[in-house]
Amino acid sequence: MRNSLNAVEINIGKNGVNENVIEEIKRQLKNQEIVKIRFTRSVSFNKDEFLENIVAETKAKLVDVRGNVAVLYKRK
Repeated sequence: MRNSLNAVEINIGKNGVNENVIEEIKRQLKNQEIVKIRFTRSVSFNKDEFLENIVAETKAKLVDVRGNVAVLYKRK
């Protein structure tokens, strides 16, 4: 069976979320409807705040959060 979740993965590290990260997420959401965001352990305590910002800036829908990985969806 094929994996239907063929998503790009973007890693958020110690530098957190900045305008360049937001722009890259927007670019990837234009190309693919689903993007995975993976947070390193060093920033995972700020995950909820980062996700609020990302969702607001990209106008994407937060589909799922499991551990330090979030899945965003935006229809093309």
